[in-house]
Amino acid sequence: MDSSSLKGLLAEHAELETQLADPAVHADQARARKLGRRYAELTPVVRAVHELDTVRDDLAAAREMASEDAEFAAEAEQLSARIPELESKLTELLLPRDPYDGSDVVMEIKSGEGGEESALFAGDLLRMYLRYAERHGWKAEVLDSVDSDLGGFKDVTLSIKTKSVVPDGVWSRLKFEGGVHRVQRVPATESQGRIHTSASGVLIYPEPEEVEVEIDPNDLRIDVFRSSGPGGQSVNTTDSAVRITHLPTGIVVSCQNEKSQIQNRARALQVLQARLQAVAEEEAAAKASDARKSQVRTVDRSERIRTYNFPENRISDHRVNYKAYNLDQVLDGDLDGVLDALATADREERLAASAG
Repeated sequence: MDSSSLKGLLAEHAELETQLADPAVHADQARARKLGRRYAELTPVVRAVHELDTVRDDLAAAREMASEDAEFAAEAEQLSARIPELESKLTELLLPRDPYDGSDVVMEIKSGEGGEESALFAGDLLRMYLRYAERHGWKAEVLDSVDSDLGGFKDVTLSIKTKSVVPDGVWSRLKFEGGVHRVQRVPATESQGRIHTSASGVLIYPEPEEVEVEIDPNDLRIDVFRSSGPGGQSVNTTDSAVRITHLPTGIVVSCQNEKSQIQNRARALQVLQARLQAVAEEEAAAKASDARKSQVRTVDRSERIRTYNFPENRISDHRVNYKAYNLDQVLDGDLDGVLDALATADREERLAASAG
């Protein structure tokens, strides 16, 4: 990035700081959150620039004094060695960002091939993500679920949110989770002790804070019904659950975990908004580049991104050739190893693209 562009970012950061100090800005929470998120994104860049400027100034001073004092010559050598590291750090910070990296997410987990075993594994994945969210201090909430007969899930939708404005939010960590997750183990339903392979699918969307896709009310069919718990039992006596069908696309979203029909309707519209946004962006990206990788939309065992092998306690991510033998810990929410590997591969790819 040239010096004028860098100066522009520094000026933007200073302007954001001024705006966020104005109490009137915080009267509009959505605007304040948007400004705060951009400020949080730019702060590491500003710090890196200031640190690099300081080291360069110190180096110039140390070189001036080096002829008079050997200690300054040694200091100059150390400072000189730091500059390439700081320049590399700044280059990385200036890489084009995913615009949704600070966003909260909506996640859907669906059972696929394997019947009840797949539904049980979908329940394992749900617990894994809930525990991961708990470890990071995020707020996770199940919005809707369809239970299976043995206590798993045929389909479950959840939202995961950060509790504060951060530059790298839930999306930045979980955006690579979309796809088919394959499990190899002896199912609870297997009497012969044979290992079976089944699969569950994960779909994940950044949750937009502002309406970016217009939704025509005439395109919606809204049904209400009673919320149900395990085994189909009714958990309340009013029709508070809401199912919304977007007629042009056939997308169906339901929410039954809020306390009132109004709350469930509002939450279901948010989920629909996120899904339509994802569809619109995938279509735009497909037109721009045929090479863009998209999330797997069908839950087929052959189209897997990751395999969970219980007999060997092994987890493998096939996109980055990651392999570890701590599956029990991963399923308990210790996902950082595999997520770090995916983030590193993505960063290296972006660095290579910027260099080319």
